[in-house]
Amino acid sequence: MSDKRDSTSNVDRIYDTVKAMAVSFKIKPDERLNEGDLAKSLGASRTPVREALNRLVAEGFLTFKTGRGFFCRSLDPAEILDLYEAREALECEMVRRACRRASDEELNALGDMLDVQEASYDDETTAQKLVTHDEAFHMQIASLSRNREMVRMLANLYARIRVVRWIDMEERKNSTKIAHREIVGALKTRDREHATQTMRSHISRRSEEATSAVRKAYSRLYVPN
Repeated sequence: MSDKRDSTSNVDRIYDTVKAMAVSFKIKPDERLNEGDLAKSLGASRTPVREALNRLVAEGFLTFKTGRGFFCRSLDPAEILDLYEAREALECEMVRRACRRASDEELNALGDMLDVQEASYDDETTAQKLVTHDEAFHMQIASLSRNREMVRMLANLYARIRVVRWIDMEERKNSTKIAHREIVGALKTRDREHATQTMRSHISRRSEEATSAVRKAYSRLYVPN
C-alpha cells in the first residue's frame, strides 16, 4: 500500500511541475519534451513521467504525436478564442446560478474581497498579479454556483489561457475593476439577467482580440523584456 501511495505522490509531483511549465510556457509552444531528460531533471523514472504527461495531454496542456512523442500545446488564436467562448458560456451560467444559490453573507464576503483587491488596480501591481486576483474573484463566484464540475472545468480553462490573459489585463485593468463592481451589485440584488449580461460583456473576446493577444504573447515568450 505504501509503495502505491509513493508512486501516486511521485506522479502528482511530476504532473504539478510540468503543468506549471506548460501553463507559463516555460516549455515553448510546440516544443518537444524529452522524456529521458525530464525524468533525469525530476529525479524520477520514465514510467511516472509518462503517466503525468498523459494526464496533461488529456487536460489539453500537452499534445502527443504518434512516433514523435509529447509536445507543449500550440499558442493558436483559434484555440484561444474557443477557450474564451467556453469560458463565457460557463461563467454566464455560473453567475446565474450564484444569483439563486449564494447566501447574503457569501455575497457580502465577495464584496469584501473586491474591496481588498481594488487597491491593486490603482498601483503598480503587475499584470500577472492582477490576473491572480481576477481569477480568485471569478473562482469565488464559480464556487457560489454550487456546481463542482463547473468549477473544475473553469479552473482548467483559466490555466490554459493564463499567458494570454497577462497580456489582456495590461489593456483592461480599469474596465475589469468597474465590471467586477457591477457584477457584485447585480448578484446582491439577485438580478440574474443583469449579472449575466455584465459577465458576458466583461469576458467576451472577438477573433481579432484573440489574435492580437497571441501575437503579443509570442513576442514576450521569444523576445522577453
